Parts: sequence; C-alpha cells; structure tokens
Amino acid sequence: MSRFRKKEVGSGGGAPWLTTLCDLMQLLLTFFVLLFSMSNVDQEKFTNVTISLQEAFVGFQDGGQSIIDAYEGNQLNPISEGYIIDDGTVGIQISPEIIQMYEKVAEFLEANNLDAEVDVKYDDKGVYVDIKDAILFDTGSAQLKESGLQVLKKLEALINDFDNDIVVEGHTDNVPINVDRYPTNWELSTARAVSVVRYLSEVENINPRRLSARGYGEYSPIVPNDTPENRALNRRVNLFIVFDNESGE
Repeated sequence: MSRFRKKEVGSGGGAPWLTTLCDLMQLLLTFFVLLFSMSNVDQEKFTNVTISLQEAFVGFQDGGQSIIDAYEGNQLNPISEGYIIDDGTVGIQISPEIIQMYEKVAEFLEANNLDAEVDVKYDDKGVYVDIKDAILFDTGSAQLKESGLQVLKKLEALINDFDNDIVVEGHTDNVPINVDRYPTNWELSTARAVSVVRYLSEVENINPRRLSARGYGEYSPIVPNDTPENRALNRRVNLFIVFDNESGE
C-alpha cells in the first residue's frame, strides 16, 4: 500500500514577520503625512473649520455662546455673526449678556455721534468703552479738557443705563515722562483715571460706589509703540463695564 506525503500548505512566500513590518511602516508613513499636513495647515481654513464645529455643537451648550476670540491687548474686536477671528485664538466663552451689553453701547455711541471719538470692545469680563486720550487731556496733563467734558457728559446717560460697576482705566504710551507731579507714566495714567472718576461722581452724580480707578501706565498697549499713530492709539482711557457673572448682570 503506497503512502502519500501530505503537501504542506503555506510553505511558500515570505516570513510572517514581514507582514507585521509592512503594517508598521504604513502606519508610520500615515503618521508623518498627518504631521506634515498639520504643520502646513492654512490658518483661515483652520478657523473656518473651527467655527463650523462650534456652530454644530452650540445647541448642546448651556449658559453661554462659544465664539472665536482675538485680542487687542486684553480686549476683543467683534466682527460679523458674533465671531472674532485673528491670531488663531479660540474657545473663550462669552456670555450672551455681554454681547447684549456690547450691542447696547455700540447703538448708543452711534445714536449720539460718538463712534468717531469712542470705540467699544468686549471680552469675557465685560465691555470696554475706549476714549481717545487726545479728546480728554493735553499732553502730560491729567486735567480734563472741554472736549473731554462734553464726551463724558454724553456718556453719563449710557453709564446710568447699567447697574454694573465701572472701572476707569488710564493708559499711556511708552514715551517717558519726568515732571515733578508725574515722575513716571504710572502716576500720569492713574491721575487721569482718577480725574474721570471724580468728574463722573461729583458732576454727573454717578454713584461713587460703582466707580473705581486704575492706572496701567505704558504696560497694557493695544498695538506696538513703534509709530506716532500707534502711540496715539495706546494713549486712552477705558470705561470698563464689569460683567458680574454671579449676580447675572
């Protein structure tokens, strides 16, 4: 009786470890391709994708609107549809009440022809009413000019439309000042903020308990102090309308 040897199956081809090696190489190649594509992503396309994702998920969020944020210093410049796009800064939650406050201020400034002299911005802490320094003060002075008094007089009605606390913030450029009364920009910026606070409380009868003053000197610019135009932008006084999240204001 003849015997037949059973033919071994799978005896041909490469060694089994080659299959594992090929799979590993393909995964590594895919990984490096992803890294390369991410390192060369177009910022505008990335921002648009982020906005689309946020729009898709906003319906699942409670107690706030998710928007893209971009800062000028510590403040924001809003653009269409409530989104703020610049520098790729994303993910800050802005309360709808802050958006409403901003819109109310912007409408007031436009209705009272103040939008050329006063700017408005916001962040997640509240709304900033920026008054150009040249309207309020002469160079190196903390005494309010007549043009500044007129602007503040108009803003009194706006301030009294809110119950929020108001922080008056003084800012200067980086040009040194060295006079007896104001040896540095710290003293000058603080004195200007205090001048505005005293006018609002003593002349316009705004509750002084709502008011406070801060001086930032040259250390919170909104643009680099590298041109006369930029330095003029950095010389400003902010009326910061504070958003109190705990009280719901």
